[in-house]
This record gives sequence, C-alpha cells and structure tokens, in this order.
Amino acid sequence: MPLSPPDHPSPNWLRDIIEQESLPSFFEDLATRYFIPVAAQVAAWRTEMNRQPLILGINGAQGTGKSTLSLVLAKALEHQHHLTSAVLSIDDIYHTHEHRAELAKSIHPLLATRGVPGTHDIELGLSVIKSIKDGHFPATLPSFDKVTDDRKPVEYWQQLDQSVDVLIFEGWCVGAQAEPPAQLASPVNTLEQKEDQHTQWRTFVNQQLQQDYTELFSLIDKLVMLKAPDFECVYHWRGQQEQKLRQRIKKADPPSKIMTDQQLARFIMHYERLTRWMFSEMPGRADIIIELNQNHQVKRTAGL
Repeated sequence: MPLSPPDHPSPNWLRDIIEQESLPSFFEDLATRYFIPVAAQVAAWRTEMNRQPLILGINGAQGTGKSTLSLVLAKALEHQHHLTSAVLSIDDIYHTHEHRAELAKSIHPLLATRGVPGTHDIELGLSVIKSIKDGHFPATLPSFDKVTDDRKPVEYWQQLDQSVDVLIFEGWCVGAQAEPPAQLASPVNTLEQKEDQHTQWRTFVNQQLQQDYTELFSLIDKLVMLKAPDFECVYHWRGQQEQKLRQRIKKADPPSKIMTDQQLARFIMHYERLTRWMFSEMPGRADIIIELNQNHQVKRTAGL
C-alpha cells in the first residue's frame, strides 16, 4: 500500500536529480513516498550485514526506471545514511560484439542481439562482484556502449578506489530464474515462431539461467523488483527511451546506429518470454516489490 505523504520538503539532492535527468513533475512526490523509504530499508539491511558490502539487485523490465531508481538510492544512501555505494548494470557485462557474433554463428543467429541470458560475460560479472563483496579495492566497473553495441575500452571503466557499503546491481533480468522447460514449446511472439522454430535459441537461453547465471545471481543479498503492469507498457516505455537516445546523439552519431520503430519492435521480442515469466514468478520471492501503473506511477508496494 502507498506510504503516508511526506510532511517535509524534498532534499536538495533529489531536486538536483530531477533537474539533471529532466524527470517529470510527479517524480519528486514518487521518490519521496517510495524510493527514499526503500533506501532506508537498504540501509537497515546493510547494518545487518555488519562489515560486508550489501549486494542489492534491482530487477525491472525495459523502461521501468531501474537506472533512475538506482541513482536515487545511491544518493539517498550517501546523503541520508552516510553509506557509500556504486552501481553496476548487467548491461555493462555484455559480451563483446565480436563474441556475440561467434555465438550467433556457432549456436543460433538470434544470439547476435544483446540482452538475453547467454549474451553476458558471466566470468567478468562474477569477478567484479566477488571482488567488491570480498573487499578487494581498488576495483573497476566495466562499461558498455549501446550506441556502438560493444564494450568500452578498459580505460573508460569506472575506478573504485575505496570500498563501498552497497553495490547496486541492476538490470532487466537480474535475479531471474529458469522457466520450466515444458513451457518453451509454444512461441510467445512472431520472432520465436519464425526465427526459432525448433526452440534452439530459447532453450539455450533457459539453460544459461539454470547454469552460470545461477551463480551470478546467488551473490545478490536482497532483491527489489520494479514491476510493470503488462508487456504492452514495456514496449511503450522502451520506445520512449529510444526516442530520448535519438535526440541525445543525433548530432554525434550516424542515424543508422539508432533503431527504427520496426527494429525496436523486433528487438523487444527477444525479451518478451523471460519478462512475462518474471512477471509471474518473481513477485513471490522479491524482498521489495514496487508495482507501477499504466502512467508509470507507483500503484502499490510490498516489503516496506
């Protein structure tokens, strides 16, 4: 249920985020009512961890606002709870473009497209998170460039010189579990129907969740889910993100590097099966659920 309305002005750091990120007018109230209380709960969890860094998973379909939530949590932990944090996106541990091309050639052509389990460098993710969890610093956080569809050179990775109290690990499939294999037989969209007729691609993706991803996600101490109301909203919200990306880089990069509406529709189909499965099974085990409505505002919460 929604929390009680705040009885004090929003902090300056929150207003700065709203201005810097060009967020809508309702975001100040949303963050004050819901996101800042999440930060308080994270701080309490961190206290329970004693000296070990807390690994906080943030799950949410494309366009739900994972990056913005992560930013607010990091700032709230710093300013209101005096805790240090860092943010790692699962997008930043994608395999290189070259490696995904090799997967597409040796396993299935659909693996050329980043995003689904099997397109991430799990060894890299394990190395980074385990290093932080074990208190080994300095450490570096990898970075991926979605415009070039490739990993950035190491010299552009973020350097963490000192230990952090909380590592926020965010991503659309963070914390996901494998789907029952029997459910793979029926395609969920035209991409699967036409380009994965023998279920080879989706079976491989599901097997990755059963294998290497299980170890990666086992490092997560607490899981927060931003839950969209339905997959149609995911498509709409992800489209809005693409529009913003077009506006931001149209002067610096050729238009061919930005997806058309048709390309975007096909791209999102890669994520549909696992997204729908997470809608079904993850709310039963996430530590905090932030359920969104059609207007991208919070409908209800659980775990706070």
